[in-house]
Amino acid sequence: MVEFGMRAPAFSLLDTEGHEVSLDDFADAPAMLVMFICNHCPFVKHVQHELARLAEEYQQRGVGVVGINANDPETHPSDSPEEMRAEASRVGYTFPYLFDERQDIAKAYGAVCTPDFFLFDGDRRLVYRGQTDASRPGNDVPVTGEDLRVALDRVLAGEPPPAEQHPSVGCSIKWKPGNEPA
Repeated sequence: MVEFGMRAPAFSLLDTEGHEVSLDDFADAPAMLVMFICNHCPFVKHVQHELARLAEEYQQRGVGVVGINANDPETHPSDSPEEMRAEASRVGYTFPYLFDERQDIAKAYGAVCTPDFFLFDGDRRLVYRGQTDASRPGNDVPVTGEDLRVALDRVLAGEPPPAEQHPSVGCSIKWKPGNEPA
């Protein structure tokens, strides 16, 4: 697990339209949400429409938001850049959906699953790494984005992050053979 207060690792990745997107593109944002997501994971599918709503809402408040897919498309073809483009359109993602082909960015962030959320304050210091909310596939808890929304609201209000943070639960990142983090 990465330490709270760590600086957001720089990234420069291609989005689903072939445009390069970097952390520096969000330099003026009061907060930065980096989400490790993918297309095939049932945990991501369970929250994807709420993620789309949440991202659009907070983007309107100036928050920088990106989704990053680091899965190996050789073993999981539904996570290929072409499928990412279709998924972003189908779900209505308004944020850049980026492909981490070399998986370097997932490693730099310490991402371990999809979905995995990293929220940084205006100084790009990590203040939240946790779940969307308590909903899981099959547990009958409504998907609200409550935990992530509380963290975002606190950062935007200049307040400290929530003291209690619950880790994300989901599918492991599908590492390329020999590329697994140590």
